[in-house]
Amino acid sequence: MDFILVGHNFENDVQTAIQIFFPNRHYYRADKIPEEGFAVKSVLAQNFVGAYFYINGKIENEFTENIDSKNDSDFKYYLKKAVFNVLSGFTKYTPKWGMLTGVRPAKLAGELLKSGMGYNEVIECFKQKFYTSHQKAELALNIYNAEREILLRNKPNDISIYIGIPFCPTRCLYCSFTSYPIDYNKADKYIECLEKELDFIKNVVKSKNICSLYVGGGTPTSLNDKQFEYVMDIINEKFVLNNTKEFSVEAGRPDTITKAKLLSMKKNNVNRISINPQTMNQKTLDIVGRKHTVEDVKNVFYMARENGFFNINMDLILGLPKETIYDVKNTMEEIVKLSPESVTVHTLAVKRASALKEKLYSYNLSEADEMEKMLDICADYSKSIELEPYYMYRQKAMLGNFENVGYCKKGAESIYNIEIMEEKQTIIAAGAGASTKIYYPETDAVERIFNVKSVDDYISRIDEMIERKAKMLG
Repeated sequence: MDFILVGHNFENDVQTAIQIFFPNRHYYRADKIPEEGFAVKSVLAQNFVGAYFYINGKIENEFTENIDSKNDSDFKYYLKKAVFNVLSGFTKYTPKWGMLTGVRPAKLAGELLKSGMGYNEVIECFKQKFYTSHQKAELALNIYNAEREILLRNKPNDISIYIGIPFCPTRCLYCSFTSYPIDYNKADKYIECLEKELDFIKNVVKSKNICSLYVGGGTPTSLNDKQFEYVMDIINEKFVLNNTKEFSVEAGRPDTITKAKLLSMKKNNVNRISINPQTMNQKTLDIVGRKHTVEDVKNVFYMARENGFFNINMDLILGLPKETIYDVKNTMEEIVKLSPESVTVHTLAVKRASALKEKLYSYNLSEADEMEKMLDICADYSKSIELEPYYMYRQKAMLGNFENVGYCKKGAESIYNIEIMEEKQTIIAAGAGASTKIYYPETDAVERIFNVKSVDDYISRIDEMIERKAKMLG
């Protein structure tokens, strides 16, 4: 996909608008309209913006508008608006999120409320200025209000901690997280290094209140029973968790959960776990490389209940290979029967286009329409068991810019999920691939410290990881 800029240099804003309709492409800035393929030309002149869409050198659609503005912020908005309109007009498709491309629309809703707008005014702003649907505007506002309740509880001394265990029994087809097939000997070395990093963090946070602690991965429960219990024990030995509101563990895959691990978590005051089926359709589990059955999911869920876990989250993924709307309905019907305290719905990226063909966009648009229906199904079933949306982030570089939404019963919100998204609290992270975020309330800024992703690198460079933190955390 070529794009041509005339009278301006706002490349990123134009490209971002193109990505709404043509995701996962290679974008090339050009000086002239190519004779083959798709191209977008955007024009900024005095009191004028325009956007033009070409196929094989021939203009297919255009959008122009007179403007009265003199600042870059407005110029960017009007250029993005022009590109959005010219492509929406050509494809006859208006994404439900309109021209909003940020991953945190709830944050925008909050900013508009703080500027003095009322609830209905914010909805109209979303619809009129950004072309969102009424439903998405309401979702952004509802998420903001739910998150605000949690964020208002933050105290200056509060922090959160993330601990990464980057192992899984096998790697799922769709996985993009830091994750490696479990090697128990290597896991022993990893835990040794992790404990060393946690020792450092212990001294940094000794005067802090740990608001939430989240053990994620990978799949932490892929460790064997002895290794897992050791990790749970050292966490409780090193950190004072008396006032910790949330201690979450990604139990994740049902084929890794044992009664011994559940008892280890219970003994160490874990009060929230995730059991993540991703789908309740056996054919799909087989396709994506999950080595467990739907019945395994149910059995493990009931075992967790029997052992005293009453805040259970279940992760689902929409758009898995060959799944239809009817498969999603089946999944939600099975989830409703289990009645977890929260369900987190993720959308898998729409398939990458293999070639630039004139008819390709219609195929992708039908896929986007089906994803919207899947999201609606999950929302309706969640509501039927009193689960309301409480946090959200959106996908980048995919058609429709779909959202990932966490639904929960009142009081079962994951504090960590909200804090990691809204970035209003320091989160100190340990383990391979972990990212520490230092929040500065005076300037509302965030500074990041990254650990290396590779397990081998983490083991060999653990002292370097600690030194990185020491320079910024003291």
